[in-house]
Amino acid sequence: MEFVYLTKDGLDRLKEELNALKYKKRPAISQKVATAREHGDLKENAEYHAAREELSMVETKIQSIQDRIARARIISENDIQTDHVAILTTVTVEDQKTKKKYEYSLVSEDEADYRQNKISISSPVGKGLLGKKVDELTEIPVPAGLLKYKILSIKVNET
Repeated sequence: MEFVYLTKDGLDRLKEELNALKYKKRPAISQKVATAREHGDLKENAEYHAAREELSMVETKIQSIQDRIARARIISENDIQTDHVAILTTVTVEDQKTKKKYEYSLVSEDEADYRQNKISISSPVGKGLLGKKVDELTEIPVPAGLLKYKILSIKVNET
C-alpha cells in the first residue's frame, strides 16, 4: 500500500469533495434513477441506463477518494529539509540548453496544478528532480525529448 502525501489543506479539499459527492450528488442521481425506473420497461429505458451509469461513476469516484484519504499521510513545512529536492519544496532550475530559469513546487498528485507551477512528485519532471541537491545536474526523459537541468536553489514551499 503506497502512501498519499498531502498537506492539511489538500486533505481538507479531498474531504470536502467526498462529502459533496456522498451527500449531494449521489442522492440527486439516485433520485434520477428512481424517477427513470418509474417510466416503465427498463430494457428500453435509455434515461434509466444513463442515470445508472452516472451513479456508477460517482460511486467509483467516492471509492477512489476514500482510498486516498485512508492512505493519506499529512506532511507539514516543519518536516521539510532543503538540502535536497523533496515533496513540498520549491526548486529553481536552469535549462542547460536555453539557459532559461524555471521554478517548480513539488506536491502530491492531488495538489498538482501546472498553471501555478505545482508539479506532482510522480510526474516525469518531479521524479527527475526528487533527491537532487543544489548545483547538481539532472537529465529528465520527457515525451518531447530530454530535459537537462541544473539545480540552482531549494526552499520550502510557500503556502
